[in-house]
Amino acid sequence: MRIVIAGGHGQIALRLERLLSARGEQVAGIIRKSEQGDDLRAAGAEPVLLDLESASVEEVAAHLQGADAAVFAAGAGPGSGTTRKDTVDRGAAVLFADAAVRTRVRRFVVVSSMGADPAHQGDGVFDAYLRAKGEADAYVTRQEALDWTILRPGSLTDDAGTGLVRLEAHTGRGAIPRDDVAAVLAELVDTPATTGLTLELVGGSTPVSVAVKSVAGN
Repeated sequence: MRIVIAGGHGQIALRLERLLSARGEQVAGIIRKSEQGDDLRAAGAEPVLLDLESASVEEVAAHLQGADAAVFAAGAGPGSGTTRKDTVDRGAAVLFADAAVRTRVRRFVVVSSMGADPAHQGDGVFDAYLRAKGEADAYVTRQEALDWTILRPGSLTDDAGTGLVRLEAHTGRGAIPRDDVAAVLAELVDTPATTGLTLELVGGSTPVSVAVKSVAGN
């Protein structure tokens, strides 16, 4: 498979790139800064230099040509204000979805956030983030040309992954190592039977592959 990841230098994305490349997939990661390229190459991914805040849908589509799956893992990140929550967490996700539709890349996986909701109330930066993620998710779910799955992890940690998770439509709040989020994403990309599902993810007691098979109905 050829898999294109938006936000290719993110902490989850780099972990995902290592997992996918280790199992023999062809992986490309979209980055904004050329100096991030070496980190992607070390993870086994091809760096693609493109700014999703200013790129056109045609420019993004050019890099999705021939892909089997697309993963949106970009985010404005900590320290960014409400404006970039909208331009990245919402706007870039919409752009990436539009480019996938244009190039007929059906498999589309989104890294969202627990609590994402387009109707979320509040004036803080995190409130804006949850609204932006919710609006992006809502847009993706309306795209009939996409076989989408939305993953909403709980509080992210840098603890070593355990390989044990709770993956359900509603899990309740909890923490999850980034290692385990990446492991779940790697399984989801290759499990189109999860199409149409919005899933929450926290630490748990079920092995990743079993958890994904369970929500896929296997």
